[in-house]
Amino acid sequence: MTVTTPREVSDDQRAGLSEVPPAELRLRLQPDRSGRGPLDGGWWPRSADPAAELPGLILALDKQHDRVARVMLGTADWDASRPSRVRVGGPAGGRVVRVGWFASMPAGLLTAIFASGQRTDLVTIPLLAGEQDAAAAMEQAAKAGNLDQAPAILAAVGPGSS
Repeated sequence: MTVTTPREVSDDQRAGLSEVPPAELRLRLQPDRSGRGPLDGGWWPRSADPAAELPGLILALDKQHDRVARVMLGTADWDASRPSRVRVGGPAGGRVVRVGWFASMPAGLLTAIFASGQRTDLVTIPLLAGEQDAAAAMEQAAKAGNLDQAPAILAAVGPGSS
């Protein structure tokens, strides 16, 4: 896995009009849904700005499963902007995806609800996690048969430790 330094966020990205290129998206998903556990994978965003980070993730999930209709996040670990909608796919041919913020969600959990009604639950790795810890946490979350929930996986991730 390649780690890059934080990048400047443009006004277009803040508006959700551009997405993270797939090569830069740090995401691990279960290859299939046969080992359904509490998590379907892990994601390591590059910033705490949901308008900049969510569009790329949503497009990647669209390609893996179905069209994402809504994303639910805990309020911790994200900046205070907390948009209720993000634009995905650019101004021409794009769409708007609703975002719900919940103080009651476990830290580090993101739930994507698809148009079909299915859901994907991801552990969200803290920004300051070390590369090795983040990679191990994402792999654990995406491993078929994993029974660990987001808080247990995050407990093993130390900020900047590797």
